[in-house]
Amino acid sequence: MKQAVSWSEEVKTGQPFLQLILLDRTIQEADPSGEDMEWGMGLLFSLLMGIFAGLLWHNKKKKMKRKGVENKSGVPKGSLGWPFIGETLDFIACGYTSRPVSFMDKRKFLHGKVFRTHILGTPIIVSTDPDVNKVVLQNHGNIFIPAYPKSIRELLGENSILQMNGNLQKRVHALIGGFLRSPQLKSRITRHIENSVKLTLGSWQDMQLVHVQEETKKITFGVLVKVLMSVGPGEDLNFLKREFEEFIKGLICLPIKFPGTRLYKSLKAKERLLKMVKKIVEERKLAMEKTDEKGIIMANNDAVEVLLRDSEEGNEKQSLPLDFISGNIIEMMIPGEETVPMAMTLAVKFLSDCPVALHQLMEENMELKKQKKDSTQGYSWTDYLSLPFTQHVISETLRLANIINGVWRKALKDIEIKGYLIPEGWCVLASFISVHMDEEIYEKPYCFHPWRWEKLGAAVNNSSFTPFGGGQRLCPGLELSRLEISIFLHHLVTSYR
Repeated sequence: MKQAVSWSEEVKTGQPFLQLILLDRTIQEADPSGEDMEWGMGLLFSLLMGIFAGLLWHNKKKKMKRKGVENKSGVPKGSLGWPFIGETLDFIACGYTSRPVSFMDKRKFLHGKVFRTHILGTPIIVSTDPDVNKVVLQNHGNIFIPAYPKSIRELLGENSILQMNGNLQKRVHALIGGFLRSPQLKSRITRHIENSVKLTLGSWQDMQLVHVQEETKKITFGVLVKVLMSVGPGEDLNFLKREFEEFIKGLICLPIKFPGTRLYKSLKAKERLLKMVKKIVEERKLAMEKTDEKGIIMANNDAVEVLLRDSEEGNEKQSLPLDFISGNIIEMMIPGEETVPMAMTLAVKFLSDCPVALHQLMEENMELKKQKKDSTQGYSWTDYLSLPFTQHVISETLRLANIINGVWRKALKDIEIKGYLIPEGWCVLASFISVHMDEEIYEKPYCFHPWRWEKLGAAVNNSSFTPFGGGQRLCPGLELSRLEISIFLHHLVTSYR
């Protein structure tokens, strides 16, 4: 074993070695004045968002009153809040507390598990009921369609896989999902993940303070770009990461495109990203055409080839435009920069706070390491995913982390679910975080307790556990994400004491 660094070792700063600087939506150990600044910025953002959405809200409410929507039998109870801003201020403010789900909990107590409110310029029905959420997730296309804030729609574009519907969405989702789930890819990418994890962890030994989220982004973004476009370490990867960081900052922001605004800067970053990605796609297309002319049949090495080859096969199918492929490749980079690094970071945080779980995780993974050393065989992807307690730790981390805290949908027609009427034209927020933190479903939901999954077992796939969404839009990369986290945790706990 390499020289290890103790989990509790003190450094010059007087903080534990694995002190976490968890950014944005994660827990942050920061100066109180910094927290006050974030609080103030959050309230300012809320106020500006409310004012900006005011006219839209006013017009929508007048239309709804004319139709008598709020008085229809079965429409969930609730409040649309203040004129113009609705309940946006409270919604955002709760996000800066230790329990962001308190906004939902308060209204669930007053109005029931399904209620109506008004946030971010939109009258919306919020569901904290897993059964209602399941119906919303499964009835896609003919009853519900995606409905996201304007900044997201602007950045991702109308051809975004997040917003597309019908057969095209099913086709692209099936292609990417099949590729990411394939044993061939997982066998090949396991070596790359291992090397990336070892390289990153090796650099920690010389650090006094480890910014875990930033460090894990180095792993996950590089792995995902490799899977999507076969781009390895170098200037191209550095350019993609730098521009993507600028691009993703605008996903949630004021939908104003004036020069200097956040959305404007992010759109410019996307233009630069598209230019590079489209060049890669075009070069790959030419290379594949030359290979096909020679009659050589090649396996798909990455997502670009999967989408390009599908465009060439089947005369009845319309080819996927190169701009379409390029745009969706950029969109598929999001987990490598946001969701998976956050899950890895919070896993370290939770384990640091729970020595018993850390000890059991370490024992399980040290046993696997010993077996592999004795057999002189390398690790396979099945080895990493076969460790039961490791998977329990990951499931519990995903439940608490809520890397996808909910999905937004819009009803195309009136629909009744469990006695609740969702009127045509209304948005629905299926809240995953509310279900994951529900005391009726999970005992002591705010407690990190991986052992609960020994009893829950198959519940990983039920409607009460949806860390990767569900239905036809279930995240196609969920197995790859679990594999990445498993490899990261294994080498972390077997290299550090």
